[in-house]
Amino acid sequence: MESNRNVTEESGYFANRELSWLKFNERVLEEAGDTGNPLGERLNFLSIFQSNLDEFYMVRVGTLLDTLKKGVTDDKTGLTSAQQIKAILNRTGELLERRDAVFRDLFVSLHDYGVELVRFVSLQDKARAYLEKYFLSDVLPVLSPLVISRRQPFPFLKNKTTYAVAKLTSRKDGEVSLGVVPCGDGGLRRLVPLPGEGLRFVLMEDLVRHFLPRVFERYRVEGSVLIRLVRNADIDVDGPGTDADFQSAEDYRKSMEKLVRSRTRREPVRLDYNGRLDDDVRAVLRRYLGLSKRHLFQSSIPLDLSFVSFLRDILRDKTELFYPRRVPQASPCVDVHKPIVPQIRDHDILLSYPYESIRPFQHLLNEAGQDPEVVSIKMTLYRVAHNSKIVEALCDAAENGKEVVVLVELRARFDEENNIGWSRVLEQAGCRVIYGLDRMKVHSKLLLITRRHEGGIEYITQVGTGNYNEDTVRLYTDYALMTADRDIGAEAARVFNCLSMGEIVEDTRFLLVAPACLRTRILDMIDAEIREAGAGREAYLGFKLNGLTDKGLIEKLVEASQAGVKIDLLVRGICCLVSGIPGVTDNISVYSIVGRFLEHARVYIIGTEGRRRVYISSADFMTRNTQRRVEVAAPVNDPAIRARIEGMFFTQLSDTVKLRRQTPDGAYVHVEGEGESLNSQERFYEEAYENARPSAPEAAPKTPDPVPETPAPEAPKKRVAGHITVEAPLQPKKPEKTRREGGRSVRDLLTRVIRIRKK
Repeated sequence: MESNRNVTEESGYFANRELSWLKFNERVLEEAGDTGNPLGERLNFLSIFQSNLDEFYMVRVGTLLDTLKKGVTDDKTGLTSAQQIKAILNRTGELLERRDAVFRDLFVSLHDYGVELVRFVSLQDKARAYLEKYFLSDVLPVLSPLVISRRQPFPFLKNKTTYAVAKLTSRKDGEVSLGVVPCGDGGLRRLVPLPGEGLRFVLMEDLVRHFLPRVFERYRVEGSVLIRLVRNADIDVDGPGTDADFQSAEDYRKSMEKLVRSRTRREPVRLDYNGRLDDDVRAVLRRYLGLSKRHLFQSSIPLDLSFVSFLRDILRDKTELFYPRRVPQASPCVDVHKPIVPQIRDHDILLSYPYESIRPFQHLLNEAGQDPEVVSIKMTLYRVAHNSKIVEALCDAAENGKEVVVLVELRARFDEENNIGWSRVLEQAGCRVIYGLDRMKVHSKLLLITRRHEGGIEYITQVGTGNYNEDTVRLYTDYALMTADRDIGAEAARVFNCLSMGEIVEDTRFLLVAPACLRTRILDMIDAEIREAGAGREAYLGFKLNGLTDKGLIEKLVEASQAGVKIDLLVRGICCLVSGIPGVTDNISVYSIVGRFLEHARVYIIGTEGRRRVYISSADFMTRNTQRRVEVAAPVNDPAIRARIEGMFFTQLSDTVKLRRQTPDGAYVHVEGEGESLNSQERFYEEAYENARPSAPEAAPKTPDPVPETPAPEAPKKRVAGHITVEAPLQPKKPEKTRREGGRSVRDLLTRVIRIRKK
């Protein structure tokens, strides 16, 4: 074994899950520092790095803190929760130093475009006078300062909110106290523009901090610091009380709403601060927040980087700062001017997002809702858009008399409120809404349309690798397979029947369905390749995943490597397997792509040419997916589609721009190729443009942003079905038609539901 292996991160051929995730986020940070990326996109990668890290602490570090006293250890590296937290904190400090350096470099480059983030202390008198007048007239009246005393307890600090904290001495009696001022209340704008030429701004928190003496006029301000707290948000949706025998769906929804609200009050996990933190102030903060010194991180840059999205918006006219605009293209396999079902009956159809448009799938749903031969539409929903045309199509179908059964997973982390709202909308429209199984999320992406005609029962099935979300479909790379294969349809029907009865699928022949018959089938297929290699024949395994943590699957892959099976793993994020260790994993290559689009598709390739099987799936090889969720993988039977998926997989392994390869010490390094450079994502878009079938043009979006591993949990939402204020009501798909259920139009219901204000 290599002598330079880090024993705190790896044991044998296993890598620690949490530290592997930090390596993924390090790759995101590297994209922010890569001068080969346009400046506006580098800003976005920096913001993504920050939101990723916040969510990691809110969920993963929160979970580790919850298990500190339970004696839990990592089943792969043997690290205790305390050891993992220590390693995470050490690594976080290193990454934050790099983040600060990247930030400073980016904002130096922005000067060339007239954009400048100015500190108050560097301003001239005229600008200072302007800001003082603005502060006194527009800011001070809406601030809510607080002085902590024996009569006034330490305030509750909101998650991811910036506060100015001042050390105060009373002018009256010399008593020392602490002042706290929220910097984001009262609808204050974050970036305060300065008069004059160029785009020069001061951050609101910098302004508040400078004028703290005007806020606390009865005190002398002895020192001040800006702080930002990150809280544990890992709520136990399957804990005590959440699997009770509810009397109605509304009881279950209300229980989930209560649980989600509790997220905002959980304990702190990290404190970032900007400025000099005196020992006595630090002691007060630590005492009230219950944080050790190791959980405090000093920063030399703004604590909240969400403001960079505003800067990117005002620079949009400078096209050289962004990736070239790309628009999803019409699939050459689909004629959207003709009915979709006959085309699917004629041949399987694969849509590759974001390169191809989601329109054919939307047409399929709309067509099914109008088709007199359609008996039922059944669908799983895990995450959907906040203004979902897909949900609207399901509502249309129900009101047209179709049986519509929708499984809405209320436990989709950070999308709980949105899904609760949509479940009510679907029910009011006449859909039958069901929920996930006890202690088991339904993560599959499955649609089943059942038709009855003269020839009998016919199934149209769609199996996908990504969510039914029209927003993220432009940003995530995913596959959607639509097929009339009767065997696949019959097994999809079994999946929905089991879900309706609160059961899991125990056995299948064609689909792979977790938790009972996906992992075991994968293990069997790997064993088959091991036998091929043992017989002296070429053997191959290729898996494209978002994460690899399942210990049993990792051990089987290592066994296959030692047997001589060639294995390629394209894993975007967490990978708990270390490749390239001589005699152990030297037949395994681990790769990762972090680029313009979030690599999200899951693909399983088993065997060599001539006997190769290909599956697309919703399941990563993570324990939660293989053993604690309902997931579905579907075989790709059409030779042309199978060849296309294989071709895209191997093209990505030839990427010379965004591909990184894992080394035996667990690090990731860029793959250098010879000859012409290849950016696989850009190549796929070029091919989509070249192959596009002539069709009505799709509205061009703003230049898409690369996205975090999961959407930022508290990103601003403009249109939702849940409990969030919106700027505009949902627009009906067909303005001339008003859908009604029980005398109330669903359009009215949609508008009413989405206007409920978030608590």
